[in-house]
Amino acid sequence: MTTSKWTPGTDETGETPIRRAPTRCALGLGSNVGDTKAILDKAIGKLEQTEGITLVLRSSDYRTPPWGPVPQDDYRNCCVVIDTLLSPVELLKRCLEVEAELGRVRDVRWGPRSIDIDVLIYGLEKVVESDLEIPHPRMGDRAFVLIPLAEIWPDAPLGDGRTAADALEICPDRDGVVKLLD
Repeated sequence: MTTSKWTPGTDETGETPIRRAPTRCALGLGSNVGDTKAILDKAIGKLEQTEGITLVLRSSDYRTPPWGPVPQDDYRNCCVVIDTLLSPVELLKRCLEVEAELGRVRDVRWGPRSIDIDVLIYGLEKVVESDLEIPHPRMGDRAFVLIPLAEIWPDAPLGDGRTAADALEICPDRDGVVKLLD
C-alpha cells in the first residue's frame, strides 16, 4: 500500500499526461431525508453516467440506526463497487457534486442528510489529504458500511490487513442493520 498525493492527469513528475487502468473502488451511500430509496437510486445513476466510472455491483439497501450524537431518523444505506479512471480527488469531487445536485446541505456534522457518499476504498491506495482519507478510517467499525460492503465484495481490502468479511465478524451493532426488500 502506498501513500499518494494525486495531481489529476499527470504522472509522478507532474508533467506528462497519463492514461491509467481502471481502479476498483467502493463507495458507501446513505440517506435519511425524503424518499431515501429514490435518492439513492438517483445518486447511483448519476455516478454511473459519469465518464470514467463504471458500476460493477450494488448491494441491497439496509435500514440502519443513525450514528453519532444528533437525534434523527433511521438511514437507508448501501454500497457500490465501481471501476474508475478518476483519481481519488476527482472521485471525491464527483461524489460531492452528486450530493449537491441532490440537495445535500452540510450544516450539522453527523446530522440528517438527503444523501451522503463516502469513498471507502480506492484500490490498494492509501491517500491522506486535508479533505480525503482512503481507506475510510472508520469503516471497519461500522456495521452499516460493512454489511452491504461484505455482501458485494467480501474480500474488499480495508487497509489494515483485514477484509470487509473479516471486520464484519467482530463488528458490533450488526443486529440494528436490517436488509430492506423494497
